Amino acid sequence: MAADSAFAVGRSVTDAARAAREASYELALASRERKDAALHAMADALRAHAADVVTANARDVEAARQAGTSAAMIDRLSLTPARVDDMAVGLEQLAGLPDPVGEVVRGSTTPNGLRLEQVRVPLGVIGMIYEGRPNVTADAAGICLKSGNACLLRGSSSAAASNAAIVALLRDALVRTGLPADCVQGLGGDRETVKELMRARGLVDLLVPRGGAGLIQTVVTEATVPVIETGVGNVHVYVDAAADLDQAAAIVLNAKTQRPSVCNAAETLLVHADVAGAFVPAITRALADAGVTVHADEAFTARAAEAQVPADRLVPATPADFDTEYLSLDIAASVVDSLDDAIAHIRAHSSGHTEVIVSDSATAADRFVARVDAAAVMVNASSRFTDGGEFGFGAEIGISTQKMHARGPMGLAEMTSTKWVVRGAGHVR
Repeated sequence: MAADSAFAVGRSVTDAARAAREASYELALASRERKDAALHAMADALRAHAADVVTANARDVEAARQAGTSAAMIDRLSLTPARVDDMAVGLEQLAGLPDPVGEVVRGSTTPNGLRLEQVRVPLGVIGMIYEGRPNVTADAAGICLKSGNACLLRGSSSAAASNAAIVALLRDALVRTGLPADCVQGLGGDRETVKELMRARGLVDLLVPRGGAGLIQTVVTEATVPVIETGVGNVHVYVDAAADLDQAAAIVLNAKTQRPSVCNAAETLLVHADVAGAFVPAITRALADAGVTVHADEAFTARAAEAQVPADRLVPATPADFDTEYLSLDIAASVVDSLDDAIAHIRAHSSGHTEVIVSDSATAADRFVARVDAAAVMVNASSRFTDGGEFGFGAEIGISTQKMHARGPMGLAEMTSTKWVVRGAGHVR
């Protein structure tokens, strides 16, 4: 199948959504074996044609460079053979997970003999609007397929060639395994396409935006289709008075530098005043050596002076720095006088994604966990573990920062709804 046929060429969003709805009826009845066979076929196709995907991606990356796109965004956009293989592995992991469709969530028998069961069912048609990262295309398609949902995928124009190549391979794999190609559709077009998708209420059952704050806010504000809000990651790492400082340094460096362009990377470092004298110079030097610029408040700067790092690696923080998702080798930093001050800072600035405490005090850790409101709270672990794959979900369709239905990494169960099945024997009321 030609790559551009992966997109709904000649179809309006409405027509594509109607085709997805028809495909969803068959997919909802597909056995686990049939869906898993399709997932394995998708993975095989990605591996067999990895060079084609990387070649298509190279066109997107070059165009992004020519347009002056930031290094962080280039990293999110870029595919390598290893990253394509990771996409295939994610699909295979999904195939190895239990099928959520048909799972009995709860059940009981009423005093009059009615048997009640609440069972998981597919949502139907899921729309995705996302920026950069073309690996999301495979992850979203795989999760939707395994959970019995057809999907409409609207990636950014910056990844158009990459997404077209990936979707074409996935659709071919569906056909080869006897499922409708329209279970997975890519949507091209301009911003009017996005608006039409956001307003396809009655044809699209759920919309998931994944990207920067501007995209997410636009979808949440303008969509008439129900939306699960995935949020930006203004992630904090708090180093407590009772922290193991070697462990704290390893966690901070991993959370900030292992892949700074993603939403679970650390963006703010908070250090308890009791350990700031020992920890701040060491971590400032380590961060500077890793190429990180520290945007520090006065208290942090005073203690960091002895680190003697280059001037461009330690700069004064502005108030806006503590609300910034950098997605780059930058981090805001502050010294706090107490655990409660750290919690207050996080409450004022958190985006509700992931928050981290490093402490050997169970009391401090428990207080932090109980009082910090976020989709994920880490104790003595890097924020980089807030990830569907790391949680054992196979992949994720996004990380939800809202509190309705799904919160945190969204895997298979989060892409289902439920219905009640009531069995009687001629019961009347």
